[in-house]
Amino acid sequence: MDGTFNDNDLSRVIDADKAHVWHHLTQHKPFESADPRIIVEGKGLRVWDQSGKEHLDAVSGGVWTVNVGYGRESIAKAVYDQLMKLCYFAQSAGSIPGSQFAEKLIDKMPGMSRVYYTNSGSEANEKAFKMIRQIAHKRYGGKKHKILYRDRDYHGGTLATMSAGGQDERAMQYGPLAPGFVRVPHCLEYRAQWDLTGEDYGQRAADAIEEVILAEGPDTVGGLCLEPVTAGGGVITPPPGYWERVQEICRKYDILLHIDEVVCGVGRTGTHWFGYQHYGIKPDFVTMAKGVASGYAAIACCVTTEAVFDMFKDDAADPMNYFRDISTFGGCTAGPAAALENMRIIEDENLLENTTAMGARMIDNLSGLMEKHRVVGDVRGKGLFCGAELVADRATKEPVSEAQVKQVVAECNAQGVIIGASNRSVPGLNNVLCFSPALIASADDIDEITGAVDVALTRVFG
Repeated sequence: MDGTFNDNDLSRVIDADKAHVWHHLTQHKPFESADPRIIVEGKGLRVWDQSGKEHLDAVSGGVWTVNVGYGRESIAKAVYDQLMKLCYFAQSAGSIPGSQFAEKLIDKMPGMSRVYYTNSGSEANEKAFKMIRQIAHKRYGGKKHKILYRDRDYHGGTLATMSAGGQDERAMQYGPLAPGFVRVPHCLEYRAQWDLTGEDYGQRAADAIEEVILAEGPDTVGGLCLEPVTAGGGVITPPPGYWERVQEICRKYDILLHIDEVVCGVGRTGTHWFGYQHYGIKPDFVTMAKGVASGYAAIACCVTTEAVFDMFKDDAADPMNYFRDISTFGGCTAGPAAALENMRIIEDENLLENTTAMGARMIDNLSGLMEKHRVVGDVRGKGLFCGAELVADRATKEPVSEAQVKQVVAECNAQGVIIGASNRSVPGLNNVLCFSPALIASADDIDEITGAVDVALTRVFG
């Protein structure tokens, strides 16, 4: 740290935090006798807390966001320059950075055409849900309104996105949830639901979606919302044959395909800009947030095809036919200004290629830990988005307890490495360690992360 804050300043900050700040996903009872962690500064992959302790951040800001790392002066300057010129105007009008980023983004997304700006991943997903529902009314008399979602996927924290969430613990105590959302089975072969493997398993998992459609009635199902790689539900990469069959099913029953790239988007999975592009998917909607501007400004996007856009553009006498929606902070210009510079950095520094290489190293290192520690039951991932599932018994795949997973995370933290883990999401299966360092990660960074995990597993499990 550069010492900008002295001990007295930090003491006041901590007191104010304890007295007034309501932290996300946090039980505050322990703060009656202990201080919350305050992150004071960040540079590259490193952050420093209020005690001056340095940490290697292996989860890009805690929630897969800071894709190009901390301390990027060029992004801060781009935001400053834009704010001085125009900070905000409602998105009912255009802006220079909004138009420029939309053009650049669409250039990375062949087949897509229109960008609807909003301020969070949850809200971007809500926009897609609303579009699907309005299309149901415009074209199908309101009948084709149901939206399918997948077990273990996550799409946000609002009531509607929780209704479309496959993580039951996240929805506990928040019901009744919104009607019209229907679950389909997950596609995790490690937790196989059918006695099949490889492409046979992938196609069977997709066929299970068709079974739900038929049970609900194809004339009632308007959309299917899936993550290309399941994130917080356990870093689940799709088995071969899965996506090809899913897409075939959507076309067969005239179901709009909504891909949630809030975590996977903008380089996280390597090689391609978006996770869906690894699998030849041609979506109707793509939603994104987090890495779009690497956390330097709030921005999220709901991107659609021109065909979807055209459904809301007509000369009908009904004045209600257009998409009657607004997102207040979708009009902030800082987001697209930051996103433009964020994308330039990814291009100029070849971070897609680095992500592919360092992701392969991460998987290799985690596979080495699997050979050394029997508690590691499975390793999976795509690019710098990796997971290791911990089990008490490899033969039965009995998961370790969530408390033990927390111990591993705490032991890594004690070594100055911040890792993630699935928690309070999937009942009985919150047993996956999650890794998503910034796309600038080096081989030494990857080795330091997995080295800390090695030590932690030894300390917790022997």
